[in-house]
Order: sequence, then structure tokens, then C-alpha cells
Amino acid sequence: MALIGSTEYYKGIGEIKYEGKNSKNPFAFKYYDPNKIVAGKTLKDHFKFAIAYWHSFCGQGTDPFGLGTQIFLWDKSQDPYQAAKDKADAAFEFITKMGFDYFCFHDFDLIQEGGSFKESEKRLLFITDYIKQKQKESGVKVLWGTANCFSNPQYMNGAATNPEFDVLARAGGQVKLALDTTIALNGENYVFWGGREGYMSLLNTDMKRELDHLGKFLSISRDYARSQGFKGNFFIEPKPMEPTKHQYDFDTATAIGFLKEYGLENDFKINIEVNHATLAQHTFQHELTVAAKSNMLGSIDANRGDYQNGWDTDQFPNNLYETTEAMLVFLQSGGLQGGGVNFDAKIRRNSTDLDDVFHAHIGGADNFARALITADNILTSSNYKELFNLRYESFNSGKGKEFEQGKLNLNDLYKLALNSGKLKLKSGKQEMFENIINQFI
Repeated sequence: MALIGSTEYYKGIGEIKYEGKNSKNPFAFKYYDPNKIVAGKTLKDHFKFAIAYWHSFCGQGTDPFGLGTQIFLWDKSQDPYQAAKDKADAAFEFITKMGFDYFCFHDFDLIQEGGSFKESEKRLLFITDYIKQKQKESGVKVLWGTANCFSNPQYMNGAATNPEFDVLARAGGQVKLALDTTIALNGENYVFWGGREGYMSLLNTDMKRELDHLGKFLSISRDYARSQGFKGNFFIEPKPMEPTKHQYDFDTATAIGFLKEYGLENDFKINIEVNHATLAQHTFQHELTVAAKSNMLGSIDANRGDYQNGWDTDQFPNNLYETTEAMLVFLQSGGLQGGGVNFDAKIRRNSTDLDDVFHAHIGGADNFARALITADNILTSSNYKELFNLRYESFNSGKGKEFEQGKLNLNDLYKLALNSGKLKLKSGKQEMFENIINQFI
């Protein structure tokens, strides 16, 4: 049902309900039962599913070789204020019909950027007030907000790492407005994605100076938000390249090292995107593990890449095997810290019907739910953990335990090696582990 005072854009589509895996209804969840308890929490609480405002309501199916193919009903008005209201109406209708509680946004997803900074601020204040009304009607919340400091041509050489101070200052002003908007909408977290915070060539790049500027920029942004009462997490979203040749937040390990170098590790955590992980030649589960190891597993941008394309295709997640491995990490690390699962994914250019976006999100939610249920079954009903722990049993007692406790020096290891004789090979049992995944899917 459409919210009070708004046009119904997705006509004929009601609220999406859970009907079970045998349902033949394409507008129903097959595995995502929001109230199902898995590992002590409901699926709804585990995931905190969120809709990406930019892909679902701003994207029009463009690609580097062609114009848009998706003509949305809310994109008709030439007045930026009315267009923003229409888009918000469509967004809240969709989010509530999906039964999700959250959305994520960039500042100028909400309303078209103005011709001047002052006009942009005026527009953001206007749409913020309107969205607050929509939130009050619907109960929909903001998982995180962010600023688009990469699309405008002024950011062609970066934002916080730009060699021109005037551009850095403009980015600071824009981030302030985005933080103000996030706080006004009771956003639970705030993301920094350095879309152009990197370099195209080291011939004209002072890397140390740019990284120092970025560290300072994030520090003062944090300080401002805290001074305004923001108590949520700040997230860094890693990506290796594209659009820049090399981005400073290349992957999770790089981002964590940066945060620790600049004293930001107590306020910042990592927002991991699946497609960004694979572009960095990692797996999704690898990036989750690295973040969890440092107690920085904050949030997830759920999507996938096309493994035959070397760029960010942002397809909806449907690789059950990959997601199941990731959910093993998710459960064993205690879940996310502050964040949720944001569907940072877009329907394909040749998906031109309004109902396609429903099918995409239903499939994504079902994929994550089925994977989490499978992972929990593996952990509770198989010998997975026993096999896992057996690999490290030599460190549970004797000299191995003394090593972990810091009681052995290098000479001690030398003496042990001198008297060890021929060592036996011990299998990693990889195929057996892989079979366990297949058995429980």
C-alpha cells in the first residue's frame, strides 16, 4: 500500500511475504523469514537489510556504451524539488513493500546537486525535512549516509587528497552537509568511500602528503560529527581501483593499516563490498576475515561481480556457495558491528520492468538467508569445527603452546629443529571441507 499523500508507483505489487521454498509466487521470499531465529537472533536482526538509494531509484540503466533504458515514473518532473519528492515517495513505497527497515544514500541521491554550494545546501535541507516525514509515517531508518565526492568534475583529481586546497575545502563542506543530513535522519552509521582518493600516475603524485591530508580530513570529520552528537560508527569502504588506477583504500588490510597509522581505529570500521573484494583479487570471505581479525567488521555491501569482466558490475548476489563461506565467517566472528547488509546492486540494463527490482531484492535476501541457515547448520550439525581445530592441535599443548605464550625464543626453535628428525606431512583436508559445504547447501 502506498504511504499517505503519495502516488503509488509499483501498482499491483503488495508487501512481500515469506511463503517458504515450495512457493511458486515470484513476489514472495522462499528462505528469508524475518522472524526465523538462527544462532540466537532473528534473520531480520542478523542482516538489517537496506536498499541502496542510488541504484534502485537513481540508476537508469546507462553503461559506458549507451544511454539509459529504464524510464522511471518518478523522473518526469523538471523541478528538482518536486523530482526529489517523487523519488522519495517511490523509494519509501518500495522499501516498505519489501518489508525492509533501512536504506543507504549519498547526499545527491536524495536531490539533484545545485549550481552552487549554497543552492545544494538549500536543496538538501528541503529534502531532509520531507524524508523525515516519510520516516515518521513508515518507520524506515537510515543504515548509513555518505557524500558523493567523486562524480562532480571538480573532484577529477580527488577530494580529500586533491592537490588543490580549494577543492579539499569544498569536499569538507560537502561532507559536513552529508553528516548533518545523516544525523538529522537519525542515521546509524556514516561511510567514507574514496572514489577518487588515489592516483593515476606516481609521476605527479606526492603520496605521503595526500595520505596525510586524508588522515587529517577523516579526523576533523569525525570530530565534527561527534560534536553534533553522532554516536554511530564511521566506515571505510575499500576498493582497489576504478575510477582511479590505484585507490588508497585498496583493500581491507590496507584500510586497517591506514586507520591505525592515523589513530582512527577506535571510531572507524570497514564496510566490505563483495565486488570490490574480487576486484582486489580477494574473496568476499577473505575480506570479512581480515576485518573480523582486527575487530573492525562493520557492514556489508551485498552484490557480486561478473568474473569474466574486470570491472565493478554490481550485480545482485546469487552465488550461494560463496555467500555460505562468507556466512561461516560472519557467524563465527559474532556478526556485524553497527552495520547491516546493504544491497549495493543494480538490475541489469535490459531489465526494464518496474517489478524487476523486486525480483532482484527478493533473490538477494533469499540468498543471504539460505546461506546463513546453511552456515549455522554446518557449525552446529557437522564436524566442521572439529576438523578445523585439529589443524592447529599442535599449538594446544607442549612446545606449541609455549610458543603462542611467548615462552620460546629463536634459539629454542633452533634446538627443536636440530633434534626433530624427518617431519611428516599432514593433510589440510581441503576437499573434505569443500564437501561439507556442498552437503549442507
